[in-house]
Amino acid sequence: MKEIKLKKEDVHKGPLILVNPQYQAAWNMTERLSTVGPGVQLEREAATLLGELMQQIGGWSSIAPVSGWRSLEEQQNIWDASLRENGPEYTRTYVALPGHSEHQTGLAIDLGLRQESIDFICPDFPDTGVCGMFKQKAADYGFILRYPAGKEDITGIGCEPWHFRYVGIPHAKIMAENGQTLEEYTEYIRQFDSPLHPCCIRMEGRAICVSYIPADTAETVAKVNEAVPYRISGNNVDGFVLTQWT
Repeated sequence: MKEIKLKKEDVHKGPLILVNPQYQAAWNMTERLSTVGPGVQLEREAATLLGELMQQIGGWSSIAPVSGWRSLEEQQNIWDASLRENGPEYTRTYVALPGHSEHQTGLAIDLGLRQESIDFICPDFPDTGVCGMFKQKAADYGFILRYPAGKEDITGIGCEPWHFRYVGIPHAKIMAENGQTLEEYTEYIRQFDSPLHPCCIRMEGRAICVSYIPADTAETVAKVNEAVPYRISGNNVDGFVLTQWT
C-alpha cells in the first residue's frame, strides 16, 4: 500500500467538491480551463468529457453552451443585475450567492436549446430531442443534473433542467441510479469509511470502488493500492473520496 499525504486545503479541490449556500467555492480554476464555446470555459477534464458526449449524440448542432466558469466578480454582477431586473425571490431561486456558485469551480455548465434568443439565467433545455438524449447519457460521461425538481429544499436552488455539473465516473452513475443530489451523495459516501468496505459499481467489465476518508486537522494520510488506478477528491466539507479501479 502507498501512503498519500493530503493537505488541509486539498479538501476544497477535486471534481466532488460540494458548493452550495452553505459551502463556498474555494478552488482557483483559472489555470485549468478549456474553451467549450464562445466565451464559455470549463475545467479541462470536464470540457473533454463534455466534448465526447456531444460528439456521441451530435449535440452541438442543437445545443448551445450558455455559461461555464465565472469569476467571483462576474457572479456578483449577475446577482446584482438579476436583483434589479427580476427581484429578490427570482434571484434567490435561480442565481447562486456570489462565492457559493458552482460556476466558480469550472465544473458546472448551463446549456440551452439553440434558438434565436437564449435566456442567460433560465435557458430552454427540454426533455425531448437532442436535449433529452444529453440528459439520458450525461451520467455515462460524469455529469449530473445538479438541481432536479423536488430537491429544492436540499440543494437550496430551484429546479434548473439546464444546469449540469461534472463529478466524474463512477460518481455520476451512482447518483443517477440512486436519485441523489450531490448533497445526498456526499452524506451517503460517508458510510463507506474504509477501503476494505467500499461502495462498488461495475462499468465496462471493471469494478470501481469508492470510499470516504475523513480529513484530519492538519494533514491526512490516505492508503491506496498503487497497483491499480486511483483518484482522490476533496468533498469541500470534511474529507476526501477515494476512487479505485480494480
